[in-house]
Amino acid sequence: MPSNIRYTLLSLRDLAASVGPFALLTVLLLALTYWWLDPNPPKRVVLATGPAQSAYDEFGKRYADALKRYGITVELLPSQGSSANLELLRTGKADLGFVQGGSADIGYDDEESISSLGSLFVEPLWLFYREDSAVRLHQQTTIQSLGDLVGWRVNVGTAGSGVPRLFTTLLDVNRIDRQQLTLSELEQTPATVAFLNGEIDAVVFASAPESLMVQMLLQSPGIHLLNFAQSEAYSRRFGYLTPVVMPQGVVDLSKNIPERDMHLVASTTSLLAGAKTHPAILQLFAQTATNLHGGASWFNRAREYPSLEHSEVPISPEAVRAIKNGPPFLQRYLPFWLANLVERMWLAMGLILALALPLSRIVPPLYTFRIRSRVFRWYAELRSIEQRHLDQQDEPTPIDDLLEQLNRLEEKVEQVVVPLSHTDELYALRSNIGLVRKKLTRGK
Repeated sequence: MPSNIRYTLLSLRDLAASVGPFALLTVLLLALTYWWLDPNPPKRVVLATGPAQSAYDEFGKRYADALKRYGITVELLPSQGSSANLELLRTGKADLGFVQGGSADIGYDDEESISSLGSLFVEPLWLFYREDSAVRLHQQTTIQSLGDLVGWRVNVGTAGSGVPRLFTTLLDVNRIDRQQLTLSELEQTPATVAFLNGEIDAVVFASAPESLMVQMLLQSPGIHLLNFAQSEAYSRRFGYLTPVVMPQGVVDLSKNIPERDMHLVASTTSLLAGAKTHPAILQLFAQTATNLHGGASWFNRAREYPSLEHSEVPISPEAVRAIKNGPPFLQRYLPFWLANLVERMWLAMGLILALALPLSRIVPPLYTFRIRSRVFRWYAELRSIEQRHLDQQDEPTPIDDLLEQLNRLEEKVEQVVVPLSHTDELYALRSNIGLVRKKLTRGK
């Protein structure tokens, strides 16, 4: 091996040995920080949706498709609706879930264990009734208020949907005894089948207009939608309700469906998350919500949703940043996993570097000490040989023995290799060996 390459490799080896402990300490601190912060999200999350063919079910599929490109698998967990979703979040069986405002019993304990990613869309209370039922019971094709439902067979959905609780509240405020109605709690699909077959007079459910069931019933002949003329009054009585208007012709302009503006009461549906859900997952869902729910619909204009208002639990900080500021700066230019890693660890990495920089000042003196120690450690033996020569009166040692020891020392020193920048110290040692040899030779 050429000598210049040999000296270079030697310097690199000594430098690595000097830097190694500090580099190892830095790596260990980074590994500990990575374990503690857990910056990378899990590859699988569970999203509680709702009944089949509901708006929750449809939106769940869209979220799953959107997050697939980030390498996140969204497992959709069907449920009966809002109340069931809230219970799934409480028990940890779901990471996220759609929950309608006012349809579930949210308490103070939920404020610590559950957070919101914002209100996604308005979810009107749809009350569809059969025209022939109105004719049979009221001798007219339409009804005007909830009071006209007395004596009707009405399906209010399953308890897990939260609609029975909401509908009972509306009956109470209208001073209608629920015993005056024949109420059933069938699931949405079988209830709709029974409704279309004439076995039920009316069905009540809360859903976004994107629901296939809503779209179908709005265009079914002989089926009418109740106009909540007092929608503004309902919203004043209940903070979680808001009045909305379905404009004339918005369903089908060519057929002019509906034939007039329809007033409805609606609550906002939020995307809630459990306390243990990874922050990066919250950020991704909030960003996806902006894309999925930011457009115009029947009841809102573009960019009105997702919203940070109408939340019954605290808003997640990740959702606030995503809704107000959009994707983080790094995510616009780097892959998600890398941008997320840097974003969540930059502060910790900065603190570690701030600690490592002062420690790095020890490296140059340590490197110099390692090199010089290869030379200086032989001075002890050289000094011992010289001292024994000076102490001849106390313990006489033959000069030939001392010269033999000196020769062996010189042979060892000739094997010492140091970087070129420190050869002056090596040659100084060899020169000092020569001086001691001369002193011993004069004593023979």
